[in-house]
Amino acid sequence: MKTENFYKSKLLVEQHFHGCFGVDFGTCTSDEILFLSKKLLTHGIGGFFPTLVTDSIENIKRQIEQIKIAKSQQTPEMATILGVHIEGIFINPDKKGIHDEKLFLKPTTENYKLIEDDLIKIVTLAPELDENFALSRYLTLKGVKVQAGHCVGADLNKCDGVTHLFNAMQGINHREQSTALSALIEDKIYTEIIADGVHLSEDILSLVFKTKPTEKIILVSDSLPLAKSNLKEMIFAGEKIISKAKKAISASGTIAGSTMVLDEIVRRLAFNDPENFEKYVKMASDNLYNYHNIELEGCIYWDEDFNITAVEKDGIVLYKDY
Repeated sequence: MKTENFYKSKLLVEQHFHGCFGVDFGTCTSDEILFLSKKLLTHGIGGFFPTLVTDSIENIKRQIEQIKIAKSQQTPEMATILGVHIEGIFINPDKKGIHDEKLFLKPTTENYKLIEDDLIKIVTLAPELDENFALSRYLTLKGVKVQAGHCVGADLNKCDGVTHLFNAMQGINHREQSTALSALIEDKIYTEIIADGVHLSEDILSLVFKTKPTEKIILVSDSLPLAKSNLKEMIFAGEKIISKAKKAISASGTIAGSTMVLDEIVRRLAFNDPENFEKYVKMASDNLYNYHNIELEGCIYWDEDFNITAVEKDGIVLYKDY
């Protein structure tokens, strides 16, 4: 919605990122999560799902506990922790990306129960490895969103969404079924996209925007702790990751994640296509409210160059922290 001098929108929601401002959800303390929560809100992100990469069972459980502690201590000037997104351990080694395949587990209900927690709200898995879709069915009964990712399976009937479309999944072949093709043609499937200019080409973005119903597209950053920090390199998921030319890459050249945060991705899309600014904002807000059946009290004020000028949440007004 455009007002006299600026745009006003709902608060953004980030459902897939591993950290930023130097904070890594895989290793951080609850105090660091609280620090990050404050930073996120000044970027218009009113709610978020800390995303955990493949790790040992012990480390995953430890970090979920740190996130739970942080959630219990949050205050109104912070972005709200909405749940945990488990991206790793139940994925396909053939599409592992930078994940450590030595730590992968077969996607079974028994293995999921090793890490199960009420705070887990999204699980990324390889549906082709989920025998009889037993784990997917169990997660659905528990109210957990099932997303296909790091996979090659084309049958998405038991999935709610797809994790970072086209990245770490079987792409489109004109003679075969594939994960990406199923995600594009099945209107019920929500699709995450990383529109940072690195993970997807502009032509692929055009294809997604023309193919998918607008209300089923979810913008995510997949940002790493390198984003919005002075760090040039770090160890992430057991690998050395280097920030170079707006890319976060491993020593082998694999793209590891993004160096942008969500409001920057919205601004990038709007700068290239200003007439559809409100549509892009909804892909990072309204669509997630509907997907997760949530509502956040607050709003964002944007200027005509798509910069955030102020953020309001629960009656508290904050100004952009650059």
